[in-house]
Amino acid sequence: MQKIIEKAGVLIEALPYIQKFDEKFVVVKYGGSAMVNNSYEESVLRDLVLMEAVGMRPVVVHGGGNAISTRMKELGAQPKFIHGMRVTDTQTINIVDEVLSGINHQIVTTIFKFGGKAIGLSGKNDQLIRAKKHFGTVDGKKVDLGYVGSVEAIRAEFIKEAAYNHGIPVIVPVGVGENGELYNINADTVAGEIAAALKSEKLVLLTDVQGIMADPKNDTTLISTLRKSDVEKLIKKGVIVGGMIPKVRSCLCALEAGVGKTHIIDARILHSLLLEIFTDKGVGTEIVW
Repeated sequence: MQKIIEKAGVLIEALPYIQKFDEKFVVVKYGGSAMVNNSYEESVLRDLVLMEAVGMRPVVVHGGGNAISTRMKELGAQPKFIHGMRVTDTQTINIVDEVLSGINHQIVTTIFKFGGKAIGLSGKNDQLIRAKKHFGTVDGKKVDLGYVGSVEAIRAEFIKEAAYNHGIPVIVPVGVGENGELYNINADTVAGEIAAALKSEKLVLLTDVQGIMADPKNDTTLISTLRKSDVEKLIKKGVIVGGMIPKVRSCLCALEAGVGKTHIIDARILHSLLLEIFTDKGVGTEIVW
């Protein structure tokens, strides 16, 4: 009986959040460890199905970097990165498109298997994501990364229509340039731009660490709430480094456009999405205005 009462208590705790987020958009960036471990994948996708079932409007942007690198090696191409950005020549952009399309189909299929509804979209569909060429920087000098892009515009109404009519939009993070060329775009960046365009209630970035640590070498120093005004200070101090920087900048982009809250959470924690959204304490780092 006690276990049944505890379950009821969990539902009661979740109720005000369910009511608050009814019909609200929540953008979720899904990638990394959650995509290569079956138990993590099942946890994340079941969470998304529940979010949709209780009236929320989740939108998923997914990555696939490990799978892209694996496919490149199978075809005899060596992945190359500059400051974490994949150098993307003609062969590589075709591999990116092929691999991400396959991952997209798999995610959509699994959501349906769990009883949800979803539709796969690519940034190249009807110029859903308009992009321009992005250059890297090494030692202060501009470096050509090939078909790597940055977001110029998002067709927010296209995404909303897909959500209202087909369930959860699952989006491949590529964009189309002014001459129809395809660009590979960082998935964290795309998620932030889509959250900004939708003016979503939340942006949630799933990763394979607990969140942002005051001491990156000490897992007990999780920063549960971080103010926008403190972000640049922590980057300069070397607290926020490497792949966490584009995630944090994605959160700032969303906040500046009016998104309510942004979150960086650990996909290795089972049902971390539900814990972050539907409980009082949460499990990761929230970045707020």
